[in-house]
Amino acid sequence: MMETSDLSSLLGLLCPMFVLVDEQGQITSVGPTLQKLRPEQPMQGQGFLDLFELVRPRSITTTAALLSLAGAKLHLKLRDEPRTALKGLVAPLPGNKGAIINLSFGISILDAVRDYALTSADFSGTDLAIELLYLVEAKSAAMEASRSLNLRLQGAMLAAEEQAFTDMLTGLKNRRAMDVLLGHMASGNAPFALMHLDLDFFKSVNDRLGHAAGDFVLQQAARIMEEETRSDDMVARVGGDEFVIIIKGLIDEGVLSSIAGRLIDRLRQPTVFESETCRVSASVGIALSTQFSTLKAAEILKAADQALYDAKRSGRSRYSFFSPPAGSITDPPKLQGSPQPRSGISGQ
Repeated sequence: MMETSDLSSLLGLLCPMFVLVDEQGQITSVGPTLQKLRPEQPMQGQGFLDLFELVRPRSITTTAALLSLAGAKLHLKLRDEPRTALKGLVAPLPGNKGAIINLSFGISILDAVRDYALTSADFSGTDLAIELLYLVEAKSAAMEASRSLNLRLQGAMLAAEEQAFTDMLTGLKNRRAMDVLLGHMASGNAPFALMHLDLDFFKSVNDRLGHAAGDFVLQQAARIMEEETRSDDMVARVGGDEFVIIIKGLIDEGVLSSIAGRLIDRLRQPTVFESETCRVSASVGIALSTQFSTLKAAEILKAADQALYDAKRSGRSRYSFFSPPAGSITDPPKLQGSPQPRSGISGQ
């Protein structure tokens, strides 16, 4: 019959997480990988049930009952921390001389490899556990790479979309963005005002001082318009020196007159570009969504453009409200207090 030492060597090679117990349940030998789980606590000479708790079948509490489970699958945990979960199989030795209990990590192998720094050398040469771990790691790495790539692609798409809706010179929204928002606003029920603003005398700045000065003036004008509007309003550059401002939820002509007046006052203040004084002013045409019984984006744009033309024809540096033809467009709502202004010069 094979000596215990020879049997232990053979078992250590074939199943390095074995436990050899005698008929009293005392551990006579353990596999090298199993002992690695408790390097400071030699398992040999201790009782199997003192080190391991049987989770299933839970009714097993004696060595005799344990050794009677030939071929039965065991679910165990180490009694001290970390309480690693294990699976086991009992193989009784001939002549009631004890049993071989072969253990494995089962689905807890990932935790075990992490907790105990196990390597391929800690498993049988025919054990597929390490190969499976490599596959899991490769899959995790691939998924992480895919997730990272998706995030970069999403970021690139958002950046491209933002760029597609942004005027690169001024940082304002462009005509495309204005068309999208105006179409959305026109199809909704929320009231809004649309201002069409044009810089007066801008061409003379370009002709006299060059396009760099013109670009500077446009950037300063964009800054002023953003400062004089709310964060949820839209300011868009829709042409060379033309701008559209969509003011959400506001149709009070008194308040709109104040906004237009402030814009005109600030925009006609001279600016200095490379020691040269740049002077422009602004004309503003204003239309209200409530002036239309059936609102279309093109119609309110045309109305604001007509109001802008009226302001320029009246002498520039002015604002003007669109006046709908009687009978074809609903009258604007009346305001409480003073009469509604239809046009005006800044400061009046």
